[in-house]
Amino acid sequence: MAHIALGGPGPFESAHNQIGGPRLFLWAALSPGPFERRTARGRRAASGMARSVSYVSAAKLVSMARGNPRLAIIDVRDEERSYQAHIAGSHHFASGSFEARMPELVRAASGKDTLVFHCALSQVRGPTCAKMFSDYLRETKEDSRIKNIMVLERGFNGWEISGQPVCRCTDAPCKGTCS
Repeated sequence: MAHIALGGPGPFESAHNQIGGPRLFLWAALSPGPFERRTARGRRAASGMARSVSYVSAAKLVSMARGNPRLAIIDVRDEERSYQAHIAGSHHFASGSFEARMPELVRAASGKDTLVFHCALSQVRGPTCAKMFSDYLRETKEDSRIKNIMVLERGFNGWEISGQPVCRCTDAPCKGTCS
């Protein structure tokens, strides 16, 4: 049986936050992540999806994207993209309308072999949309060259905090010429 320490706050929380204090940490530790499910005995088990979607750090994404026209970054944030910056060259497919726009994403990603999804923190919307799109490609058997579907670790907020370049243009889609 695993023991969970409730002594200290997580990296972005205080022990007395207004959301739920120490109980929040217990809930987060026991809750399955977006790519996990519980077995009959309550143990965490990776779903089949975990093999088709992986995570990538901001630093690794910068090196992967440099001079690589076959990589596309998919921003699934909703209204916050309109008042926050974004990753230069990213495509905006808001999570609220994502499912209906998946055929459009297939067309936008023509010629790409790697898609990297993100939202603000890449904890819910980014991973959910990545899984949904992976499932969509598998179920529809779309003639797509997309081999890698990834999620940006720590999302846009982590990207920006780590000092990676951001764009504040209002172009749709972003042409990627800003910094």
